[in-house]
Amino acid sequence: MSDPASTARAGRDDIVIRVRDLKNGFGDQIVHDGLDLDVRRGEILGVVGGSGTGKSVLMRSIIGLQTPMEGEIEVFGENTIGREETEATAIRRRWGILFQGGALFSTLTVSENVQVPLKEYYPQLDQALLEEIGAYKVVMTGLPPEAAPKYPAELSGGMKKRAGLARALALDPELLFLDEPTAGLDPIGAAAFDELTASLQKTLGLTVFLITHDLDTLYAICDRVAVLADKKVIAVGTIPELLALDHPWIQEYFNGPRGRAAVAGSKANRAEDRG
Repeated sequence: MSDPASTARAGRDDIVIRVRDLKNGFGDQIVHDGLDLDVRRGEILGVVGGSGTGKSVLMRSIIGLQTPMEGEIEVFGENTIGREETEATAIRRRWGILFQGGALFSTLTVSENVQVPLKEYYPQLDQALLEEIGAYKVVMTGLPPEAAPKYPAELSGGMKKRAGLARALALDPELLFLDEPTAGLDPIGAAAFDELTASLQKTLGLTVFLITHDLDTLYAICDRVAVLADKKVIAVGTIPELLALDHPWIQEYFNGPRGRAAVAGSKANRAEDRG
């Protein structure tokens, strides 16, 4: 017979990100109030919500760029709020982040951008090894080897996203944060980036926290979806589970014209895979 305490510990170990009673605000404007969220190990969790619901603020709180007014945040079982810098560093090197637009350093080449976190956390590495790792990460994200010495201004929008992803993967993270990774891409480019994300997640065993407004992405690669509304996470589940709820924003979002188009595309892709 299983030990209840052991079962509880095992369940807790399965949670990579744990947020409880989070409150965020800017002056008199409260963005989050009593927000709870669990992100499970090995899943791709999509985070959606209307404009102003604080999707990026939530991510920034988790990674330590935004200090919450109240609440608790644990990543890998460790509290991330108010940690000493040396303690925070040990946690941060276990995750990678792709910000909106890639957020590449314009004066550095793609390879040099990838090397930035390596130099920060492992300053003892020699330049030859840094360049070798940089070249490997570039190819891993589907960019041609000749992209490594190029500057961001020489890249297309889709290539910039992949270069940003290469940098996010520089430290071989366990946890990957993606903030609107397909925004601004055409449908073919967005679908290709979704496929890349799913492939890397499976190959590397990543846990992915993915902020998006792209319904195609949600249907294509997300295991669960968290919905932000009313200053908190109002629901987390698979898309069929969310569709069973009667919240007006959820119904409008998933059952609107774009939602119906995404469903049709998802069914077509499954039929093609079976064929």
